[in-house]
Amino acid sequence: MRSYDKGYCFKQNGWIYLHIEGQPYERGFQHGYLLAAEIAEALNAIKYYIYFTTGKHFQFFVAHAERMFKPFLQSTEFEEELQGISAGAHKAGIPIFVKELVAFNSFLELYDFWWPWKQKHSSAEKICINKCSAFIAAGKATKNNSIVMAHNTWYDFIFGQNFNIVADLKPSAGNRILMQTMPGYLASMSDFFLTSGGLVGTETTIQINDYNENGKPEFLRAREAMQYASTIKEWVEIMEKGNNGGLANSWLLGDIRTNKIARLELGLKYTDFEQTENSIYTGFNAPENPEIRNLEYAQKNDYFDIRSEIGARRVRFSQLAKDYYGKIDAAIAKKIIADHYDIYLNTDNPSSRTICCHSDNDRGEFPSTPSPYSLHGALDGKVLDTIHQKMQFEARWGRPCGIPFNADDYLTAHPEWAWQKDYLRDMPAEDWTMFTIGMKD
Repeated sequence: MRSYDKGYCFKQNGWIYLHIEGQPYERGFQHGYLLAAEIAEALNAIKYYIYFTTGKHFQFFVAHAERMFKPFLQSTEFEEELQGISAGAHKAGIPIFVKELVAFNSFLELYDFWWPWKQKHSSAEKICINKCSAFIAAGKATKNNSIVMAHNTWYDFIFGQNFNIVADLKPSAGNRILMQTMPGYLASMSDFFLTSGGLVGTETTIQINDYNENGKPEFLRAREAMQYASTIKEWVEIMEKGNNGGLANSWLLGDIRTNKIARLELGLKYTDFEQTENSIYTGFNAPENPEIRNLEYAQKNDYFDIRSEIGARRVRFSQLAKDYYGKIDAAIAKKIIADHYDIYLNTDNPSSRTICCHSDNDRGEFPSTPSPYSLHGALDGKVLDTIHQKMQFEARWGRPCGIPFNADDYLTAHPEWAWQKDYLRDMPAEDWTMFTIGMKD
């Protein structure tokens, strides 16, 4: 276990558990000092990846992130926290600068939302790669009349393989937060969290065509909502205020005190909110709301196309919701989030169309699927059941189904992806692990 002041971290089953606490600069310093090497590794991969895929150096995105987001950071506790992360990394002997951290924290919205918008074409024309599968269930839909939530993160492995941080954040003001995140990040970004305010949440991205350069970045809104909201209503209000359309999501939220769950579909111009006590909301990278889907969403045809990642999962989730209604607990949630049934081919077939995504196993022969054997897919599984009323969740690093990924074997079979060789890591089959606040090695 590594420690500094009140902070500490240790490795467990592929994850790095990070505990930080205190005033903004103080907790940031703990973060930066303890995870300096991991932040640098993730940043180096991003710098390489972003230049290879856009032709623009990382500093181009750094400059625009500072231009757009500095007014929202200036003189806030989150700027102090980033300054602490930078200072802690420098103390550890690794120079990482605040400007870089701002661009790093906003990378997903810069790369997937702002950059396509800046180029005046849709994200769907750039690349149609989706991110994450998720659901939340409550009341009579679950076995114990509790809230059950599950999520797996999808992304290109070169970037997503760094989402292996479980952070226990105990700030001097606001809620304590237990979340999945990346080294150097303020928010979760993969978005799986629970707070001492009684809220739990996750999401799946929805790709919209518009962006507001004068709005507040998603990572700041999400972190503020986690830290300071005590009701779903407050959480939604924080996310809507200053919304810039960056990293638009279908948010799945729950309040363990009322046992209510909600879905917030947050586009830029259109928003949809609904709430229930006895149902299931699913996330598959598409909005259910017709306004958002038809007027803002970049991949609207995929909603109906079961050859696509979106259409296939939408139907499969509806089948599983019906099959497991009234039975859902953590064990069932693990089965759902690791599901390999391919609706289009009507068989078990780990592919880009399955809830547990295996794009690296997909020939990419249908419309709206990634490039053949793309280095993209599910990188983890997370499940929580609020029956215990504790700040804890179970997580599996690597594919939620447990099928390992060996980088050398993959690149031997698919040399077209060898350009990622120096940054690609193995993902062995790891065990499910229970994480809670205050956990020690």
